[in-house]
Amino acid sequence: GTIFAPSSHRKQYYSCDRTQVCGCRLLKKWPVGTLSHVLHFSFSCSHAVCIFYLVLRALDTIEDDMTISLETKVPMLHEFHSYLYQPEWRYTESKEKDKQVLEDFPTISLEFRNLAEVYQDVITDICRKMGVGMAEYLEKKVNSVQDLDKYCHYVAGLVGIGLSRLFSASELEDPIVGQDTELANSMGLFLQKTNIIRDYLQDQLEGREFWPREVWSRYAKKLSDFAKPENADVAVQCLNELITNALHHVPDVLKYLSRLKNQSVFNFCAIPQAMAIATLAACYNNKQVFRGVVKIRKGQAVTVMMDATNVQAVKAIIYQYVEEIYQKIPSTDPSSNKTQQIIATVRTMSLPSSTIVSRNHYSPIYLSCAMLLAALSWQYLSAMSKASEEYIQAGEN
Repeated sequence: GTIFAPSSHRKQYYSCDRTQVCGCRLLKKWPVGTLSHVLHFSFSCSHAVCIFYLVLRALDTIEDDMTISLETKVPMLHEFHSYLYQPEWRYTESKEKDKQVLEDFPTISLEFRNLAEVYQDVITDICRKMGVGMAEYLEKKVNSVQDLDKYCHYVAGLVGIGLSRLFSASELEDPIVGQDTELANSMGLFLQKTNIIRDYLQDQLEGREFWPREVWSRYAKKLSDFAKPENADVAVQCLNELITNALHHVPDVLKYLSRLKNQSVFNFCAIPQAMAIATLAACYNNKQVFRGVVKIRKGQAVTVMMDATNVQAVKAIIYQYVEEIYQKIPSTDPSSNKTQQIIATVRTMSLPSSTIVSRNHYSPIYLSCAMLLAALSWQYLSAMSKASEEYIQAGEN
């Protein structure tokens, strides 16, 4: 599934009424993915972004439906992009909880065909590439770190690339934002790897494995062994190595965000990235990842969401959380040197002028908007996991 989707480790979503944005009643009924909170703010391509989300949700629902045979599913994934131009195409045999998105697909495809051609071209191209990638990984396991990057590219990097192309096509952002696919890909990979790391236990319970064998096989015979209390020490060492790998995307994230000019687009892109670095800091060296769910405290989350409104503020947030990770690096950890090295790089990029402006300086109108965003985004955060309702503080265990 994509980072837009709620299944498996893609479960960051909340409901919202988007009738006024898309003119599509059934949108009121569907949860919204990781990057969609800022659709409550207005920008010129928000309609296209909304349709992009729904199209990817439909594609993801096909991928996740285990009742569809491979003989049927593989051709569907390969051909899915063509269904956007077939007014009557729908799929009524899905057993997934989000099956309505497939049953009502003619409504979505009609909205899609009403988009400007430049937006249609972007969405069709991303759908085609993602469908091919999803089909490839239906039976293929994530064995190497390279496999992890490739899988994350298909289900998240392509989303980042597609969104970036939409931002540029709308002229809200410069052409380079859509053209630099490497940076846009890193934006998606950072979010996806964070979800995969955090959701170890839930994925195990659901029979899914996304941690690369190349990494975990150095610490255990089976990935499931990490859930056993006697393997807690090696489990955390593997966890720390994967977090270190994810941190290598942070420099690209900062470069990407520094190019954005539109405030709504910036908020749309920056808030999930800030939440991701806070999540990694909470997970680092934390045995709780293998026992339950690591969550961010409500107050901490709201602060991050309200502060992540400009590049310097995001740099300060990232600096804060990499420092938190740095303070927790065990001297005996096999990845300690690599972790320190990437943190040093991130520090260099995020330290200058990285002071968060006090919210007391904001205008009352801006504060009202920020509070609305925080309230709406908290719904998204509270849905990040279906397990324990207790908030687990960073550094616990």
